[in-house]
Amino acid sequence: MAFVFLLEQVVNGLVLGGYYLLLALGLSLIFSVGGVVNLAHGAFYALGAYVSLVITQHLGFGASVLISPIVVGVLGIAFERYLLRRFYSADPILSLLVTFGLAMIAEQAIRMVWGAAPLPSSMPAAFKGQVVLGDFMFSRYRLLLLAVVLIVMLAIWFLLHRTSFGRVVRAGVQRPDMVAVLGIRLQPYMTAIVMLGVGMAALGGVLFGPISVVHPAMGTEIMTVAFVVVVIGGLGSFWGVILAALLVGLVRGVTIHFVPAAGEASMYILMFLVLMFRPRGLLGERIERFE
Repeated sequence: MAFVFLLEQVVNGLVLGGYYLLLALGLSLIFSVGGVVNLAHGAFYALGAYVSLVITQHLGFGASVLISPIVVGVLGIAFERYLLRRFYSADPILSLLVTFGLAMIAEQAIRMVWGAAPLPSSMPAAFKGQVVLGDFMFSRYRLLLLAVVLIVMLAIWFLLHRTSFGRVVRAGVQRPDMVAVLGIRLQPYMTAIVMLGVGMAALGGVLFGPISVVHPAMGTEIMTVAFVVVVIGGLGSFWGVILAALLVGLVRGVTIHFVPAAGEASMYILMFLVLMFRPRGLLGERIERFE
């Protein structure tokens, strides 16, 4: 019975890892290509959850999974064009301060529109209940989350490694000067990366709203974990962020099984240990910023 419970915690850890991956991968891409520390990333995650609540009331949960990330992604285009674009060649501390201010504004705006009280987000009726395999029981909805995260991960991998768009983005991360010499402007690609990154954050808000609480500060709370995952995985590494997200989720899940009080601290201990031996993170690469 103890082994079954441990197995359930491992699967819970994988679900957590997928949750972190949706946020951390977009955050890593934005920093890798633009050199911008986007502390407002969590605000788009929160917006995704709240927009989903509105869409679900009128069109159902399935429609919100598709529409909410698109709506937030469009906001991401405006965010990149009118704000981030000013800081690509500036000191990173400036983008950090500005996006931090934007995150605070977004949180207060959510309070003004939807109120300060937490709001419930219900999961689809078809995915309520448990999957039972012998002594093993697990939520159908959490298994759905794992499947969606896997599909998103494969889609992003295909985009970055099997398309001309991805080749330019990866070249822009490593050698932006050579990309410029070839006459390729990275600006439109950066806009697309920001739209993709904030759209994934919004998708995380939509999917994990039903198993958590939707509240105005949810974006601020998740940002710390997203940065931990990016630091552990290493900037500029697609597989590094994936590995770090799953590792953080598994470590938290297993730690909660043995020492419940240390679940939150486990990811910070993991980050400390990784940076002691791998200062660039598990699979971090040397990157340059484009001007």
